[in-house]
Amino acid sequence: MTKKYSSPFVKVAKKVCPAVITIIISKYLPKIEGFYFFPFGEEEFIFPKFKEEKEKTKIGGGSGFIVSEDGFVLTCAHVVSDPDADYTVIVSPTEKYQAQILARDPLIDIAVLKINSEKALPFLELGDSDKIELGEQVLAVGNPLGEFEDTLSAGIVSGLSRKITAFAGKKSATLRGLIQTDAAINPGNSGGPLVNMEGKVIGINTAMVFGAENIGFAIPINYAKKILEEVKLYGKIKRPFLGIRYIILNEEISRFQKLPVNYGALIVRERFGEPAIVEGSPAEKAGLKEYDIILEVDGEKITEEKTLADILANKKAEQEIELLVLRGKEEIKLKVKLEEKK
Repeated sequence: MTKKYSSPFVKVAKKVCPAVITIIISKYLPKIEGFYFFPFGEEEFIFPKFKEEKEKTKIGGGSGFIVSEDGFVLTCAHVVSDPDADYTVIVSPTEKYQAQILARDPLIDIAVLKINSEKALPFLELGDSDKIELGEQVLAVGNPLGEFEDTLSAGIVSGLSRKITAFAGKKSATLRGLIQTDAAINPGNSGGPLVNMEGKVIGINTAMVFGAENIGFAIPINYAKKILEEVKLYGKIKRPFLGIRYIILNEEISRFQKLPVNYGALIVRERFGEPAIVEGSPAEKAGLKEYDIILEVDGEKITEEKTLADILANKKAEQEIELLVLRGKEEIKLKVKLEEKK
């Protein structure tokens, strides 16, 4: 008797899929009662005719995954970015829950949601994204186009520490340290898990490159662990705040401005009328001045690859840090106690 072949992906799928959820985005919009037709030359333009009455309308969808039996959910911040929308989580065809948005962090595109169930929910174990290896097999799980539930795509880790600039309408965000994978990530997959062959989450699917063959990106799960811990402890993200406006230096900027260094964060106002140092901020209290160049934070060099924002993201509110600052031709060290960003 021939033994039936079983792919290792089957075992992972059975473990992972029950905890992957669909997020339905709805909003109250005016009802359409008909259309206006306007002839213009040889063409005819059509415009909707709205009633004053509004109805709840589905405007989008995404994915997410449950990370605790009491209903904490991780997804991408861009999936739940509209503060005026309602978000419904579908765990199974018979299980639907209203989601509460506990925290969004658009800087790294992560959001924490909460759903309330009378029973224990299936959940996924979080892995360690610092231990990912190039070429490692992975599965991307989600609900592409908001329609095809529990869709899996297999691939490998194609690259590490990638940086991309993602656009949503007129807004853009630069995401760093991403995992690149050739496991297909499609619209609606955003917020779903990227899992290893143990069924542990190593990333959160966030973006793909249009016009390319299977180039997708996921946010390392270790980025989300700190946020999840803070939300559970404090009910919010406690983001550290320094209180400066700055630009990151490189060869081109430094040469154009005739600066003595080609790395670091140059403290400078972005537009007229805005102070470079926020009044009453930790930066002002520590004595930082406009045109200072912050070279290092706690001995870590500031570069385009490792920006000041990247370094501060790993610090905590109320933590004291040491800055190496270039002021004119003199290097000085300043102690700064970070505060919580309001």
